[in-house]
Amino acid sequence: MIPQQQAKPFISALGLDFGRKRIGVAGCDRTGLIATGITTIERTSFEQDVEQIRQIVNEREVQILVMGLPYSMDGSIGFQARQVQKFTTRLAKALKLPVEYVDERLTSFQAEQLLIGENRSPSRHKGLIDRKAAALILQQWLDVKRANSHSSVATIEY
Repeated sequence: MIPQQQAKPFISALGLDFGRKRIGVAGCDRTGLIATGITTIERTSFEQDVEQIRQIVNEREVQILVMGLPYSMDGSIGFQARQVQKFTTRLAKALKLPVEYVDERLTSFQAEQLLIGENRSPSRHKGLIDRKAAALILQQWLDVKRANSHSSVATIEY
């Protein structure tokens, strides 16, 4: 009798970088190893924003939303972070999905630096910055999740 291989759990998370004008959206591969930017949503109304996100959620069978939370540099939650929390609470309720927050301080700056490294102008690629920032947010969440799942198992190699 051949032992059945245990299927690896499939992960489908959606990373979001929320802004007043745009929402950067990122997804991950089924194994939860790599986050990539998917799209940038130009914000219009809450209902339309939700509808666009809902389409992505349905296509990708998303199980959880990972929202970047812009803490202040001193680690406190300021005005912008409260706006993000308010939007996220409404979004999670509308989509009936759980949410986890990731500290997104400096992700937009990192995304801009990546663009500069690719010889692209950050001022001409705002949507791309938002997508890359969403991917950085989601990647950070995936890395922490993976590190936590491995920390409970000690392995010794000789």
